[in-house]
Amino acid sequence: MYLNKAIVIGNLTRDPEMKAIPNGSKVTSFSVATNRVWKDKTGARQEGTDYHNIVVFGQQAENVARYLIKGSSVLVEGRMTTRSWDKDGVKHFRTEIIADRVQFGPKPTPGQGGQSSSPAQGQGNAKPQMNQKQEMDTIQYPDEEINLDEIPF
Repeated sequence: MYLNKAIVIGNLTRDPEMKAIPNGSKVTSFSVATNRVWKDKTGARQEGTDYHNIVVFGQQAENVARYLIKGSSVLVEGRMTTRSWDKDGVKHFRTEIIADRVQFGPKPTPGQGGQSSSPAQGQGNAKPQMNQKQEMDTIQYPDEEINLDEIPF
């Protein structure tokens, strides 16, 4: 039995870059940083960061490029692959996660570099004011219609 499964939860290190491939499909690439903490042999706390190259295709690629920015929290599920190419007589390699699923994390709060504006107070149709913890636990999805034909499963 074989298994090639990668699950990464982290933050984008740069804004996503979307391109179109020759058949017209969209492909978006971005990088995710994951932090880890461990104790070494002496018991001292160590910290490290790993960087993961992510590639996503189709409708998900468009959504990632549209809604995510540098610093956004994200969960990526997919498979690992390594591709190679020759450039100027030198063989180059790049290991990537081809995403099957990209789940957006909570939006940054105003103090974390996110949007600084809050809903206007005093308006009759404004949403009730939530505390900071409630805002972080919810994900706000776009208001546009979902086309069931675009869902890959």
